Amino acid sequence: MAFCDLLRMTVLLAAGAATALAAITVVSASASDDTLTIYVAGAWWLIALAGGIVLGRPARATEAMRPALTEARMATELPSLANPGRAALARLWPLAAFAATAGGLGLVYSGVAAIGTGFALGAALALRSREAAVLAIEERDGGRFYVEPGSALEPVKLIRTPGLRRDRPPPGHPPPPPTAPA
Repeated sequence: MAFCDLLRMTVLLAAGAATALAAITVVSASASDDTLTIYVAGAWWLIALAGGIVLGRPARATEAMRPALTEARMATELPSLANPGRAALARLWPLAAFAATAGGLGLVYSGVAAIGTGFALGAALALRSREAAVLAIEERDGGRFYVEPGSALEPVKLIRTPGLRRDRPPPGHPPPPPTAPA
């Protein structure tokens, strides 16, 4: 599976988990007339929002991606792309398990879902710029990064496939006009 796709799926799953957990928090706290949990959750979510924005700045994303990208092993052919869904599931199941556990406990204890919402929100915002950082390197070098199959409990290992430099102009720059015939 392409590394950019895995990063995109991680952000979307974390944001979806944050949304679901926030809904569980509000429903659970409203059912028990627990206004204190709602206020504390709102403050925690603002802190997580600010932290995620700061940690997800593009400059930090580039620095965070550097070790994984530099340790990528070179391959002369494309890796097997038989089932990208299985590769994504193998890498993202801990995030889904976290959301399911926090959501289940949040139905009884609304504070658990509130705390889980903050963590998922912060993670989604902190990871949001990493895909763009990897795409920029792929555009510059013409190669692609793929995820080696492996456990979610191990660091991500990447495969770098060679590519040709792109012959198209960078985004925002129109191609030169055609030359007039003589």
